[in-house]
Amino acid sequence: MGRGLSAPLKRNWNPMNRKNWNLSTRRVNRNRQPNGFTLMELLIVMAIILILMLLAIPTVGALRKNGNRLSAIKSIQAIQTAESMYAQNYPANGYACSLSALGGDTGAGAPSATAAQFLKADITSGFKDGYVFAITNCTKVNVGGTDRITSYTITAVPQTIGKTGDSGYCGDDNGIKYDPTGGTNCTQMLQ
Repeated sequence: MGRGLSAPLKRNWNPMNRKNWNLSTRRVNRNRQPNGFTLMELLIVMAIILILMLLAIPTVGALRKNGNRLSAIKSIQAIQTAESMYAQNYPANGYACSLSALGGDTGAGAPSATAAQFLKADITSGFKDGYVFAITNCTKVNVGGTDRITSYTITAVPQTIGKTGDSGYCGDDNGIKYDPTGGTNCTQMLQ
């Protein structure tokens, strides 16, 4: 029996001898990258983001309250400066006993005792950055038939105690004091 051209080439295939075939298949599977993230990876990332949010939310509230506090103090200082300017420009009236007298629209005409145009509208509205502002305790003296205001107290209290602010502030000629309970019983000097 000879090998002719028409005789098929017969190989002896041994199913137990798959050493090279398995190695190449493993290599192909190992180099293949998965498409996207696994569910476990996504859950871990979401848990980390949740933990960071829980840590950051109280900090944001504290930062907002601190910003409101600083704004209230600066606003009281601006009102005190406006009161000094008012007393210099309108000596017969003394100080102003309302925020609207210290404010006024610059386009409405010349400044007057009822609209001196010393303060911006955001303060003269009485509400700014979570605080409510007012001028109270005005002491009047009658001089020559005209009431002259000789003293005043500026108050700034939080709109919502604990949320927009914690302390109330009071200002007059002598400086700024505060009430740690958020009211207008200001007994402690601001440093």
